Amino acid sequence: MLTAKGGREARDLWDLDPGFRHLNHGSFGAVPTAVLEHQQEQRHAMERNPVRWFSTLVPRIEELRSDLAERLDVPSDHLVLVANASAGASVMFRALAQSGPLHVVVTDHGYGAVSMGAERVARETGGTVTTLQIPLGATDDEVLQVFTAHLSSHQTDLVVVDQVTSPTARRLPVAEIARRARSLGARVLVDGAHAPGALADPVVREADVWIGNLHKFWCAPRGSAVLVRNSPDLDLYPLVDSWGGRERYPERFNHQGTVDITSWFSASFAHDHLEGELGWDAIRSHGAAMMQHAEQRIGGALADVGVSDPIADVGHAFDPMRLFRLPGGRIWDHAGVDALRVPFMEATGCIGAFTEFHGEGFLRVSAAPYTTEEDIDEMATSAIPILAEIIGRRTL
Repeated sequence: MLTAKGGREARDLWDLDPGFRHLNHGSFGAVPTAVLEHQQEQRHAMERNPVRWFSTLVPRIEELRSDLAERLDVPSDHLVLVANASAGASVMFRALAQSGPLHVVVTDHGYGAVSMGAERVARETGGTVTTLQIPLGATDDEVLQVFTAHLSSHQTDLVVVDQVTSPTARRLPVAEIARRARSLGARVLVDGAHAPGALADPVVREADVWIGNLHKFWCAPRGSAVLVRNSPDLDLYPLVDSWGGRERYPERFNHQGTVDITSWFSASFAHDHLEGELGWDAIRSHGAAMMQHAEQRIGGALADVGVSDPIADVGHAFDPMRLFRLPGGRIWDHAGVDALRVPFMEATGCIGAFTEFHGEGFLRVSAAPYTTEEDIDEMATSAIPILAEIIGRRTL
């Protein structure tokens, strides 16, 4: 159990519904109580004097960008804030859409919303999109070989690759992929949605653009993400034109009109709050330890209900997240597995994510500082048998 400053349990830093075991931090995150209070203070200041708030935004965003850049160890003029990783990807797509037909490469492990955006920009520019097939358990070297084989023999303008994959909970060798792709003339967008907070040094400097969500493992409020541009010749604009339209990058991103960006102004506080209460090294070690416990307990429970190989080999596991095979042996699609999430939560009091990869269904479990062994034990002993029953009823 992770202990906070003053001897409190780490979970006391969050106001989570006590009726549930929260084992799906990787989807939407969960914001500590003190961070929510800090955001509310920002909102209160905004509403008490909107003219002051909005008239002084630009210098305060400049200061915030510098602050976050220091935490991420990147130059401040490389970093801008966006609403989420998908918005950051759309910024990149928009920038490249004017350069003629785009031949884009994605992988079959990609996040659906971003992959669909890549398909759209390829279609609208008269280009193509190729989905590279990467075996679930491929090693980093094998993944790189798949990319190299394609990039060496096909025209490629843009590679979109996930640092941590959402459907399969694995890491990909994105720095090596980026170096290889750029040496062959392709741009590279790395989707690092899960990386901030979970990785000590999340930014992939070898990519043209790296994007990362701060609302997941960084535990900032939703609506906060960063985009880091490493290639100065890439001219990026915010998705909504505003008063910064004639300014240079990154200053043009400082102007967001009347959008509520109090989540941005709580991001540094979230980082410092968890560092002060728990320590980021301890948080990351805790996540890895919880997933080792999950392999034993949840893996064992799935074996008891007939899953012959319950712990999926994903080649390069992501420390705070694990992938388990679903019982039943049926063929799944995205809609089918996604439809399990709420019934499973309501029937068991345990919250997990359900994903699909080439027709195989998975339970994805992720840990946060508030995760305990008791949470995992409850999912193993009580929830997994019920999950098997739910799936059994749906296959009749």
